[in-house]
Amino acid sequence: MRHVGTVFRRELAGYFATPVAYVFLVVFLALAGSLTFFMGDFFERGQADLQSFFTFHPWLYLFLIPAIAMRLWAEERKTGTIETLLTLPIGVAEAVIGKFLAAWCFTSIALALTFPLWITVNYLGDPDNGVILAGYLGSLLMAGALLAIGSCFSAVTKNQVIAFVLAAAVCVIFTLSGSPVVLNFFSGWLPGTVVDTVASFSFLTHFNAIVKGVIEARDVVFFVALAAIFLFANILVVDINKAE
Repeated sequence: MRHVGTVFRRELAGYFATPVAYVFLVVFLALAGSLTFFMGDFFERGQADLQSFFTFHPWLYLFLIPAIAMRLWAEERKTGTIETLLTLPIGVAEAVIGKFLAAWCFTSIALALTFPLWITVNYLGDPDNGVILAGYLGSLLMAGALLAIGSCFSAVTKNQVIAFVLAAAVCVIFTLSGSPVVLNFFSGWLPGTVVDTVASFSFLTHFNAIVKGVIEARDVVFFVALAAIFLFANILVVDINKAE
């Protein structure tokens, strides 16, 4: 854990060493606020909750999370610093987990900076803060799964743009797998059990269940297991590149 902590601190400090982190924070907060108040009709709904805020998180993350993750390994491979990193007395798994936790922590900071919305809704009404807290938890879990996917594809290539496109494409597939368009396409020629399996991989299905305040083990396990699978794949890819 000491080595994971070292990588974590190095990576997290690296985010704030350049203007990129501050640009991301500003863009995320601006988009989240704009979508909540304008497209989400925050005031017009007349309800003391943050449903209009959380509704847009999956769509925001589809592009912003791959943008964070694309530099995790692609930049290291392009500049050649990955060789220096992996010659240090740390394991590949420790490096992967440390980088992932730093990116997840940075995302958590961005999410935490939306606290004025929580204060606003409490000022305007009497919301169920337990449901709101569940929404933040669901958003954080979904961000973690998306970051694991992005980190894995960042290790595949030296080009950050390619890493971004690949990660975004896979994230779109997972997000839309439970949508009627996708399910109707498969339902015409696949058994119902297979269609249900495809629907079970939808980020929207699991995220929306948590946002409603219903935290079930299957939804939490889905995001955690998906993140673990892609982190394991990330370790394998980095290990292969190390051997080369």
